Amino acid sequence: MALAKRNEGAKISSDINVTPMVDVMLVLLIIFMVITPMLQHGVSVDMAKVNNPEQMPDADKEDALLVSVMRNGDVFFGTDKISVDNLTTKVKDRLANKADKRVYVKADARAHFGSVVQVVDAVRAAGVDDLGLLTDQRKTTPSAPPPGTAAGQ
Repeated sequence: MALAKRNEGAKISSDINVTPMVDVMLVLLIIFMVITPMLQHGVSVDMAKVNNPEQMPDADKEDALLVSVMRNGDVFFGTDKISVDNLTTKVKDRLANKADKRVYVKADARAHFGSVVQVVDAVRAAGVDDLGLLTDQRKTTPSAPPPGTAAGQ
């Protein structure tokens, strides 16, 4: 009678399983591919909030011309800080080979009105056909006073 010998050690695999790591990396790649286009390009500005803003989806395009007016009066063309005096020539240069002559202005809600007017004048002097003023949606609409009461009473 012979003894039956079991060879349990031969069934063990010592190879490294990289499939879970590849799965995690692919998920991260997909997440970054989806989020990257949603990132805001240009300079971050606290824009004015309105009840009924006009939708301007073209402002989010990669080749959209954005002019930002900061609270302290600084002006940015895309991500480059620029003076208002040089803005007209920069806009003319960028619009020279574009069919769509549209520029979007993002102004801080607390920026001086005069600064915004100077930027709009400089952009118009560059021959812009269409100027878009970007705003944000107000989260809550202000409540109206009850009927029959006058304000200030």
